[in-house]
Amino acid sequence: MLEAITAPIKRVRLGISAAASGPFKHVDYPLANSFDHMGDPGLHGPGSVSWRVIGDVATFIGGIRGLMIQAAHPEVVAGVGDHSRYREDPLGRLSRTSAYVTATSFGAMAEVDEAVETVKRIHKRVSGVSERGVPYEASDPGFSAWVHNALTDSFLVANQIYGRERLSPDDADRFVKEQTRVGALLGSDPMPATADDLSAWITEHPDAAPSQAMREAIDFLRNPPLDPSIKPAYLILQAAAVATIPARIRSILGVSALPGAIQVGRASIGALRWAMGSSPSWKVALFRTGAEIPDGLFKQPLPIDPPT
Repeated sequence: MLEAITAPIKRVRLGISAAASGPFKHVDYPLANSFDHMGDPGLHGPGSVSWRVIGDVATFIGGIRGLMIQAAHPEVVAGVGDHSRYREDPLGRLSRTSAYVTATSFGAMAEVDEAVETVKRIHKRVSGVSERGVPYEASDPGFSAWVHNALTDSFLVANQIYGRERLSPDDADRFVKEQTRVGALLGSDPMPATADDLSAWITEHPDAAPSQAMREAIDFLRNPPLDPSIKPAYLILQAAAVATIPARIRSILGVSALPGAIQVGRASIGALRWAMGSSPSWKVALFRTGAEIPDGLFKQPLPIDPPT
């Protein structure tokens, strides 16, 4: 009798989990060899705030928010528009970005270094001139800082509004400080070291401005070519992301917050958390470091076989 009740629930959970994670599986899993580095804490380690924040499903919203804010910098978005294949291979680019975040957040140092070196190689090829006549190079510390800081701020804001639990001010600052270790590997500068300073840096940045490349990127993020089965859920998360963007940046991007978007976003993230639990990559990192794996936090199996 119990099986008759629980089996359909399990199928629903697995279906939601597969649909939500599918778009991120278009590259090799970045922690495939993580258990070759047993005991290695990587950049952050089990006691970090970063593992708690990035391990939660609220990062789905944070990632969308980060991509939208990044588009508000004319030189950064020109580099994306001129050199990225996001229009032809959107899920590939999404998967590569997700793999980079996964590796730098949860990987052993060898995996962190590999992910960073891959990005550096790509950045060496990305240069040009934006439509307002400003030269850009992806490796420029200031442009790199906009990309890094936008993502850090977005993961933090998404956690504070949609996460499992809101961080204290001290832990929010700890998260920002921990994330500067990631940016430093790519030479990003400046990187504010507190949550308030980071938010102000993003909101008040003098280089943020509209551009044609920005409008194309935002149009794409509003209506990406996703499978019809997951498109409605994406649009809910995208609206939830827009609702958290500072008013000045929303105005530059030409987007508006929809009434009720935060409430609907919270309900949707709650459903994803029920179905998926926390990131299985976080579980890999805990297993690799020999840390305690909390009961009830993880609902998906380890994505790689544990060592025998």
